[in-house]
Amino acid sequence: MDDLLAEYRRATMFFDAGDPIRAAKILEPIVAAEPGHGGVRLLLARAYFHSAQLSRAEEQLRVLIERDPSDHYAQFVLGRTLERLGRPAEALPHVRMALAMHPSDDYEQTVRRVAAKAR
Repeated sequence: MDDLLAEYRRATMFFDAGDPIRAAKILEPIVAAEPGHGGVRLLLARAYFHSAQLSRAEEQLRVLIERDPSDHYAQFVLGRTLERLGRPAEALPHVRMALAMHPSDDYEQTVRRVAAKAR
């Protein structure tokens, strides 16, 4: 367990330093070892998102939302991922849900942009 924590911290360092690909490579075996740990899975999804591995990000985010549909941030990032994949009609319900659960300017602007693309 201590090794996994050290690796998670190392992955976080790479992610924060702008190297999401290296972070993802470190996080993948951690998620495999601890599949129920939402925080690790979310960081992996974000690393995939930031390294344009969008299908992989979508897969991780869908697992998170299946486990906890009230996770506004996972809903938001899934919406953004689907938007980047060119699927705004699928993205819209997720960003709207995120905004309803956690009103913010960023979420509101995203809803407007995605809604315009979904028309």
